[in-house]
Amino acid sequence: MQARTDFEDGKPRCGWADGSPEYTAYHDDEWGWPQADERALFEQLCLEGFQAGLSWRTILNKREAFRRGFAGFDYAKVARYTEKDVTRLLGDAGIVRHRGKIEAVINNAKRLLEMHQRGESLATLAWSHAHAPRGPKAAFEVRATSPQATALSKALKKLGWGFVGPTTVYAFMQSVGMVNDHHPDCFACKPCDRARAGFEPPR
Repeated sequence: MQARTDFEDGKPRCGWADGSPEYTAYHDDEWGWPQADERALFEQLCLEGFQAGLSWRTILNKREAFRRGFAGFDYAKVARYTEKDVTRLLGDAGIVRHRGKIEAVINNAKRLLEMHQRGESLATLAWSHAHAPRGPKAAFEVRATSPQATALSKALKKLGWGFVGPTTVYAFMQSVGMVNDHHPDCFACKPCDRARAGFEPPR
């Protein structure tokens, strides 16, 4: 996929950026920028799980509804959700009404709290599997997963997390800057590289 150059501001962007204001803002300001905030990482991983089988545009359009439904992805609150909350969410037309995915978010919130009780974190675990920063001569390739994503997927599943297959995890890693998959001709590619170079992974 080639970079697109038909945007009003003249900036070249990744070919998947469709020119809509919401998608363009997500591409420019979020996708590929290093993120280590625990709540934000939890939210993104949950949303990537909901995206399985759907388009990211669908999830992005429903993101605010997801945030309302899941208490802003405050995992401590979500971990206390009951069957009553599952029923409420299944009746919420603003989100993706998939019982398995809804229950996975609640389960994953509980698993995250268990990690915290052991002195662990999602940020530390995830970033320990991040791709090495891309060098200036690295070849660009379009892929759906990677060995690092597969390893992180296995680690999360071992801890009891759900809807965290390798493809979902790789999309998560792309979105939070654990790998920079902006097209080399995209204007955001080098800024994301610089951000990653100055980023201190959580330990």
